[in-house]
Amino acid sequence: MKKRIYLIGFMGTGKSYWGQVWSKKYQLPFIDLDARVEEKENGKVLDIFEQKGEDYFRKVEAECLRATASTERAIIACGGGTPCALDNMQWMNENGITLLLEASPAEVFENIKRETRSRPLLKDKNEGELIFFIEKLMAERKAFYDRANFKYPIKDLNSKTLDELIEQHLKSHHA
Repeated sequence: MKKRIYLIGFMGTGKSYWGQVWSKKYQLPFIDLDARVEEKENGKVLDIFEQKGEDYFRKVEAECLRATASTERAIIACGGGTPCALDNMQWMNENGITLLLEASPAEVFENIKRETRSRPLLKDKNEGELIFFIEKLMAERKAFYDRANFKYPIKDLNSKTLDELIEQHLKSHHA
């Protein structure tokens, strides 16, 4: 059984929050991919984006993602763009279970509107630009997100959601 669970989804869908909740509940290590990148680069994601560019950031992010293979059992919260670069989605599906936390553009907007300064792709956008940007970026990422093993709308998430996922996974691997 694959024991790494990769939480994917758009920014503001609660990947880090639910990753921490579920890692405590299931007594699994929690890995925040952005934190790993920040640790490796000794700087904030926003600064890495601004100083070295998105391509550089995605390369380091992919290295940190692949390093999670050394942790046999873990819940890993990925950045919103992680699945869309450098064959990361295929790699995650081959090395674990991918769980997409789904949200509408309105839900994402509500969750992130107060923290745009700390998010590199949202910096310097007003409310109208932000909503348009969210919708556009979600559409661009949809094909990658659609390749997730499991999908859950964020409005339906609770601390028991993973029970259902793990049960389905066990059944499908013992059939």
